[in-house]
Amino acid sequence: MTLRTAGGLAALTCAATYLFGFALLVTVLAPLGYGTDEIDAAAVVAVIAERPGLLIAWNTVIYVVNALALAVLVVSLRQRIARSRPDAAALTGALGLIWASLVLGAGMIANVAVERTHALAADPAMAATLWQTLHAVELGLGGGNEIAGGAWLLAVSLAARADGLFGRLTAGIGALSGVAGLATILPPAGEIMGAVFGLGAIAWFIAAGVALLRAGPRPIGHQIHA
Repeated sequence: MTLRTAGGLAALTCAATYLFGFALLVTVLAPLGYGTDEIDAAAVVAVIAERPGLLIAWNTVIYVVNALALAVLVVSLRQRIARSRPDAAALTGALGLIWASLVLGAGMIANVAVERTHALAADPAMAATLWQTLHAVELGLGGGNEIAGGAWLLAVSLAARADGLFGRLTAGIGALSGVAGLATILPPAGEIMGAVFGLGAIAWFIAAGVALLRAGPRPIGHQIHA
């Protein structure tokens, strides 16, 4: 398997993790207020006490699996872009690995929060306080904003468009999603922009995965004259 193929499969994996996350968010986790500013800490603690595996699975898929697949995608795109635009490849590679690291860190903290909260199940008040504290750290790393992801999506979409890997539609989806991710820093629009970023990222990951799987080796002549 080539790195290009691995990158295409990794992009599709990222899309699958987002779809899994949205599916649970609007069904099983909806009563807890996940994804909103009105999350019910007491209800979360109750779920952790009875079904800790549910949130462990949620965190592992949307954070850990996503981050590992994202790292493969970042390296694959960096290698492709570097053939024609090494400076852009270096920038997008750095931004992408920063994002992947933050996502992985958020996932590890989220799982530790579940484990420690479950250990304090006999004291719901203390468990809720602990979970809220660790959840705030999780959100700060990336669960509550998409600054790093937005910066990478915007930069890599423009670079891959200039390289010829992405068409106008794929690059446009990535650029718009990237701008939405950056806009999550604005409190009034954060929740809406986060949803726009997430939905746009699903479409972009699928499109990017297909583009990488379909792309053939760059002709030598193109590499020389690029």
